[in-house]
Amino acid sequence: MASARRGRKSVKKGLQFTVMVVGASGTGRTTFVNTLCESEVLQHKANDSPETAHIEEGIKIKPLTVELDEEGFRIALTIVDTPGFGDNINNESNFQEIVGYLERQYDDILAEESRIKRNPRFRDNRVHALLYFIPPTGHSLREMDIELMRRLSPRVNVIPVIGKADSLTPSELKTFKKRVMEDIEHYEIPIYSFPYDVEEDDEETVMDNSELRAMLPFAIVGSEEEMTIDGEVVRARRYPWGVVNVDDPAHSDFSRLRSALLSSHLTDLKEITHDFLYENYRTEKLSRTATGDGSHYPIGNSSSMGSNGEDPEAVRYKEEQLRREEEKFREIELRVQREIAEKRAELAAKEENLRHLGVA
Repeated sequence: MASARRGRKSVKKGLQFTVMVVGASGTGRTTFVNTLCESEVLQHKANDSPETAHIEEGIKIKPLTVELDEEGFRIALTIVDTPGFGDNINNESNFQEIVGYLERQYDDILAEESRIKRNPRFRDNRVHALLYFIPPTGHSLREMDIELMRRLSPRVNVIPVIGKADSLTPSELKTFKKRVMEDIEHYEIPIYSFPYDVEEDDEETVMDNSELRAMLPFAIVGSEEEMTIDGEVVRARRYPWGVVNVDDPAHSDFSRLRSALLSSHLTDLKEITHDFLYENYRTEKLSRTATGDGSHYPIGNSSSMGSNGEDPEAVRYKEEQLRREEEKFREIELRVQREIAEKRAELAAKEENLRHLGVA
């Protein structure tokens, strides 16, 4: 996986970045997006009338792009919204729709890479981070939460968040966070956990990523309303017992999550998407295609197809790609074996030193 050191890179120039937001109605997904973009990007869903409440519309996947100026750097941020998720009695199709969307973006890249002449206007629409909004129940993860994250983690960087976190007391929220992470660990769900290497990364990176990892899942409070507090205009929610300042770290994890997404970890999320998630998908796809166990994607010029219906040049290309992937995996295996041998040697040396100290 990409080094955490890359996660400290800030945005130096205009970049494209794509975030998918997934969560059932009422989890604060729309308010979060509008708070993140500091404008009304998404419309709030109107309440269903009694006459239409029984109709299951199903999930819709709606990408839209906004231009953000983040500390002088331009970011073309694409938000992929998923209204309708989790609203049906049977939500199996929801999982399939989202996975299908993620894989279609990979297929587009794979097809573009396979062309001899590239399209200069081609747009990379791969999703770099998926925020999954967990309802603030205060209990453990639901079966749907577990299944969704397990299915999507091999295709996208999943970051769990607790929507409308201000509906829980601080002690309830702390307990709920702990339960969620225990479930994620128990079911071995590979979420994006802000990776770092204590031996390779600098102290600041290790400390920052360690703090972000400890905050998972992020407790989010969003607000589209501005109010003046102590002479300062802030985004906040007013309650009879007080005010929740969205950008105050003591009230919400929103500001830390926003900074990670749009600044400190933007590059790392993009690199993991390309170097790890996409490469794994491409290897699977090419392997299935080469063995005839999968659908073909458009490659080359259809007028020059061979007797088996495939472009000979495309076949040679895929064979070469498979050979390179096999070499890459062999190199990884050898590197891992070397690292294991080195660790064993270090352990043996430490044990020998301990024995000498015991004799002394």
